[in-house]
Amino acid sequence: MWPLHAAGFTTVFGAHGVAAVLGGDTDDVVGSLLMLGALLALYDGAEVLLKPLFGSLADRIGARPVMIGGLIGFAAASAASAAYVVADSPGWLWAARLGQGAAASAFSPSASALVARLNPAAKHGRAFGSYGFYKSIGYTLGPLLGGALMWLGGLRLLFGVMAAPAALVAVWALLAVPAAPPLPRRRQTVLDLARRLADPVFLRPTAALAAASAALSVGVGFLPVSGAAAGYGTIATGAAVSVLALTAAVVQPKAGRALDEGRLTTGRGLTTGLLVSAAGLGCAAVPGLPGILLAAVLIGAGTGLITPLGFAALATATPKERIGQTMGSAELGRELGDAGGPLLVAGVATAAGLGTGYAVLAAVIAAGPLIALARAGRGRTAPGAAGTPTGDGPAA
Repeated sequence: MWPLHAAGFTTVFGAHGVAAVLGGDTDDVVGSLLMLGALLALYDGAEVLLKPLFGSLADRIGARPVMIGGLIGFAAASAASAAYVVADSPGWLWAARLGQGAAASAFSPSASALVARLNPAAKHGRAFGSYGFYKSIGYTLGPLLGGALMWLGGLRLLFGVMAAPAALVAVWALLAVPAAPPLPRRRQTVLDLARRLADPVFLRPTAALAAASAALSVGVGFLPVSGAAAGYGTIATGAAVSVLALTAAVVQPKAGRALDEGRLTTGRGLTTGLLVSAAGLGCAAVPGLPGILLAAVLIGAGTGLITPLGFAALATATPKERIGQTMGSAELGRELGDAGGPLLVAGVATAAGLGTGYAVLAAVIAAGPLIALARAGRGRTAPGAAGTPTGDGPAA
């Protein structure tokens, strides 16, 4: 499992280590907000388009070679940034960022598929909790290490350092990860795929994962804006983001263990995680550092609950021969949430203020679980319904 944890860290570090420092580059290529936004979008755009394709490829030829190939591609794309510095050509920087995103699209869903394949269903919660822990460490350390490397040697050093761990993890995975060969599959039509992806067994955990990604992305991107507006410096706001990531890292293994031990159900955990994340976004609208820190803790706790439970539910409900396709499609949902959350908050904030933007996203995230709880409550209290209180004690 350790090479898979390292692969998860690498993909998040690659995304956030660069994204956090590109705006500090004084070169004309990232000197305008438009160019900065386009450079940031290249990575996520490649992931949105390619993750489902690479997930399906992992089912066809095996997840291990797809993951290793993606790690090698990530190392090569990072090393290609040296040409940007030597040739002073912005095109090489664009190519490097696009290549990183495409490579991450290969090894991210493949690593998730291997986590599911190499662990029994009874340990899926622990497995995805541990995997998510190391990804959260990448969220925490990526901006810090990226900023330090940028300060020491600029983009050349940053991309060069990123190439090294990707290459090392690729060799490590080649030596240590079991083969997990592809399993026999019956023929699947487009209609079969559509039915499977439209099934609530897939949609519910994927929607929860997308909502968690939206809350996390908004927390990372906009809590520093709220802190700056309240007069706090970059150290205080950066600490808030680190608190968010560290909370998510601590909660994920605990949530996975509770699921495996039967102390937590998937439905209850996802519902709680969504409501806690929504509450965190509500706290973000409270002026001052206490509101920001409370928002960071709650958003981190909510996403930490949702992530291992959502992936464990998908892994358990998916035929093993289609696990790569499912993980790739679920990762697509997460990427859409990752992009859609900040867009929604930014759009509302432009018209009505950032606090209103937080509130709108909180309402969107909380709507589904609140409706489900209301329906469940009506079902329990309906005359003749199972579980109706009989006077002997409270309803279950």
